[in-house]
Amino acid sequence: MVGAGAAGLSAGLTLARARRTTLIIDAGQQSNLAAPDIGGLLGHDRQAPARFYAAGRVELAAYPYVESRPGEVARGEHEDDGGFAVTLSDGRRERARSIVLAPGMDYRYPRLPGMDERWGSSVFHCPFCRGWEVSDRPLGVLADGAVGVHGALNLRAWSDRITLLTNGSGKLTDEQRERLVAGGVGVDERPIAALDGPGAELRSVVFAGGGELAVGALLVKTVLHQRSSLAGDLGATVIEPDEMLSVEAIKVDAMQRTGVPGLYAAGDAATSVPPSMAAAVASGHLAGASAAVGLAAGY
Repeated sequence: MVGAGAAGLSAGLTLARARRTTLIIDAGQQSNLAAPDIGGLLGHDRQAPARFYAAGRVELAAYPYVESRPGEVARGEHEDDGGFAVTLSDGRRERARSIVLAPGMDYRYPRLPGMDERWGSSVFHCPFCRGWEVSDRPLGVLADGAVGVHGALNLRAWSDRITLLTNGSGKLTDEQRERLVAGGVGVDERPIAALDGPGAELRSVVFAGGGELAVGALLVKTVLHQRSSLAGDLGATVIEPDEMLSVEAIKVDAMQRTGVPGLYAAGDAATSVPPSMAAAVASGHLAGASAAVGLAAGY
């Protein structure tokens, strides 16, 4: 198991309960650790991410079939006998009959001044995970094109004061502007210089040419990339991001199988839907169950 985020822990628990010896290797880089809480995960709503992961590790530790180790997988290979080998960054080498890839993703967003310190709090990528906490504030959407229009119109469920900020991209069409105006969404196409506010709080967007816009939170188009070449090294297909989903995902079927016998993927790294903790837990369970069935069948 590569990764012990929501998907990795879920897959590990499923495999443990199927009495399959499982080694979990985790670098401790869960992408939502910067967020103050988890939004929309049944049974864990508004719980701190670190607390969720700690509870998951405790549950796994109750099963004798699971071993967890800190580490980062540097590379992997599909061996001639059908098994797999991975090499960790410290030189250690491990072999397995099956691998579940759940390493999380590299979330890439515009690195404007003031963005990083607010990421996961007043700057976010998922309205269903964070929209409730910023409801009724003046909200901005930093994006352009079709994804910007979709995001801005959707965000009206949480506030009636929405502004689409294109940061000077020049990609918005007249038809898209008309849709936004008809939907009660403001449009500001000026280049942005910085975000401003005390601590992690956002109060305004400052423009490069002077002036600012009062904004209480900002939804940002974020592109998810694989953290390494591991999936490709092991023979999996990686799909390039498209405009709407913006995820460089490992290609899997409905049971999280990659097409390489014995290789599975789950969580953000293999999502075909907007990423969330709930989706990661579900896909992790499917990946773990698929791996257990595959091992029982001899592959």
